Amino acid sequence: MKILALNPGSTSTKIAYYVDGEIIEEMSIDYPVEELQDFKYVSDQLDYRRNHILSFLAEKKIDLTQLDTIVGRGGILPPVTAGAYEVNQPMLDYLTKKTKIDHPSNLGALLAYELKEQANKRTIAMIYDPVSVDEFDDVARVSGLKGVPRKSIGHALNMRAVAMKVAREAGIDYQNGNFIVAHLGGGNSVSIHSQGRMIDSISDDEGPFSTERTGGLPLKYVFDLCETHSKSEMLRLYKREGGLKSYAGTSDAREIEAEISAGNQELAIVYEAFIYQIAKAIGSLATVTDGKIDRIALTGGVSHSQKVASGVSKRVQFIAPVVIEAGEHEMIALSKGGERVVLGEEELQLFNY
Repeated sequence: MKILALNPGSTSTKIAYYVDGEIIEEMSIDYPVEELQDFKYVSDQLDYRRNHILSFLAEKKIDLTQLDTIVGRGGILPPVTAGAYEVNQPMLDYLTKKTKIDHPSNLGALLAYELKEQANKRTIAMIYDPVSVDEFDDVARVSGLKGVPRKSIGHALNMRAVAMKVAREAGIDYQNGNFIVAHLGGGNSVSIHSQGRMIDSISDDEGPFSTERTGGLPLKYVFDLCETHSKSEMLRLYKREGGLKSYAGTSDAREIEAEISAGNQELAIVYEAFIYQIAKAIGSLATVTDGKIDRIALTGGVSHSQKVASGVSKRVQFIAPVVIEAGEHEMIALSKGGERVVLGEEELQLFNY
């Protein structure tokens, strides 16, 4: 079984070549920022990125015609259930003409489809666990202001993969257990998985602040900023200039920890608040299943930090055992998702809107 997995990011495309249960080749194609600036929209980068991928495949002597499936990261689609979706014309139309956010993940389906055209008739072009996976219970959608519902947007691919991995290693059926997963990176997402569904999550705009995002803010004070800042400036503050970066001038947790070790007491308090808010989000989600949680998992790049991992664990381990799954597991998640479809263990769904 031969699978090609594609994960387009803002300045790179990660590629994995998966054969019979194992990733054989994996790399990240990094793009110079000055070259990307030539493209007005992310979707305009399709040919540029495809050509780089084809060069990689030629270098590694990977034959497109031998692939069983090409699986891309899922983009900003309307709310969908978790799992695998065949890349079809409605999906391509939505991602190129109707999606509201011009996001790099939208290229996952487009690239998979383009490469399939050069493969063979039996090759499947698909996406797996797109950003817009939504399995919320109805009660989780209510925000507190009519007309502004809570939405399921976050690191679904990595969080579901980690939840299933942790369940498997603990000898617990993912379909019958309760798990909380905190993805800690440039943005933080915390989700709860119950009976095989991700039934609620706390997104990067409403929960704990991250290395560069504000998380939830006290609204009545944010209103004052809105009077002196444009919408684009507010989005920049929330998404790129908030969180630890706003306090420390850097979003690199390693640099911040070094400053704290050197005696910066002000940053020490901010960093403790960073850990405190992550733990508080985990604690709040534990109430969703009446405190019945089998495992808590920390994942994402920031969970490599021993200070963060131990600090969060200390505060939440009374709820359930804590497992550290540092880094991102997206490439193996894409590959495994493709494998399950090819083996007939998981249904390939059709996208319509």
